[in-house]
Parts: sequence; structure tokens; C-alpha cells
Amino acid sequence: MPAPEMSDVTTSGIRVGATAFYLPSESSPVDQKYVFGYRIVILNEGELPAQLVSRHWIIIDGDGKRREVQGPGVVGQTPRLEPGQAFKYTSFAVLPTDWGTMEGQYQMRHDDGNAFDVAIGRFWLTMDKEA
Repeated sequence: MPAPEMSDVTTSGIRVGATAFYLPSESSPVDQKYVFGYRIVILNEGELPAQLVSRHWIIIDGDGKRREVQGPGVVGQTPRLEPGQAFKYTSFAVLPTDWGTMEGQYQMRHDDGNAFDVAIGRFWLTMDKEA
């Protein structure tokens, strides 16, 4: 069964789509360095503005080794999305294997201070799709 093209999950009115691609020019298989880019689209389909506060990624390589990455915002930003507004960004992950998966969550906050977690569905990092 082939890996799905992208993940698409909605939590509490926030929709997150993710897709990945292989970056052969940045990779060095002989050194066990495989670089995968990924594109994220975050869309506020809810009724209230929401700001992305932090991220938590779970990255699993082809050997089953799990790595977690946490931190404030994404790509140096903490975007605030009005209802109907989207934020798109591209980033990358480096794996020691030629495939793996990513999934996780964003912590978001409404203007009234209420925080909530938004799921990022699992997506595949494979060499099948290049940039």
C-alpha cells in the first residue's frame, strides 16, 4: 500500500494539512543523511481567532527510532489566524534512514487566553516524491 499523499486533520476548528518531499540535493545517503522537506497549511475554520503558540513533533525513522522536537512557534513565527485565514510554511527534517514518519500537535490559544491542542496527522517522509 503506498503512503498517503498528505495528512489532513481538523481539531477544534483548526485544520492542518501536511505533505512531505525528498530533497536529494541536500541528502547524502552514503553518510546516512536523508533530508525531507515538508509543507504545512494551517487554516482557521472556527469562529474565533487563534494564535499558534508552540509545536511538538514526533519523528520516527525507518529503524523505529523516535525523536521529539518541541519549541515555540513555527519557523520563528507565532501566527494569529482570524476565522477563514490560513498560514503556510515549509520546513525540513533530517533522518538517518530513507523513510520515516512525522506527526504531532500545535498548541493554540484563543484571544481570551484559553489554550488548546491541535493534532497534526501522521505523514510519511519517503524518497518517492522529490521537491
